[in-house]
Amino acid sequence: MRSVFRVGMGSTLFVVLLAATSAAQTTTLKVIPPPADVSAPGKDASKTSSGLATKVLEKGAGKDHPKLEDLVTVNNTGWTADGKMFDSSISRGQPSTFPVNRVLPGFTETLQLMVVGEKRRAWLPEQLAYKGERDPKGMLVFEIELID
Repeated sequence: MRSVFRVGMGSTLFVVLLAATSAAQTTTLKVIPPPADVSAPGKDASKTSSGLATKVLEKGAGKDHPKLEDLVTVNNTGWTADGKMFDSSISRGQPSTFPVNRVLPGFTETLQLMVVGEKRRAWLPEQLAYKGERDPKGMLVFEIELID
């Protein structure tokens, strides 16, 4: 995890993320099959007061949790609740790097629960995802590996 301190960095990061999103939308991704519990969190998932449900898949070796202003590098794959993959850094062949506070609220909350090396599945209710304002709508499921 790296902290972002430079003023004006947000504009540069926005352009980089926008370019990556644009490239991802025009590239056909290798589909990663959804987990068996994609439609709903199992009894082994923990739920936060916001409605986010998560399950640790692999424990990490780190001790520190990312802060809102940190820059993180992750591998992640996202599916809709019916199992359709809509994004994957793994399929693109390159981890994603971004500020913790510049992603979906549920993704931000999940990252702050994690430590480096951890892999976690998260079920984001619609209010912690795109809030029904854009596709994909509804609950989203992510597998996230916190690399740095």
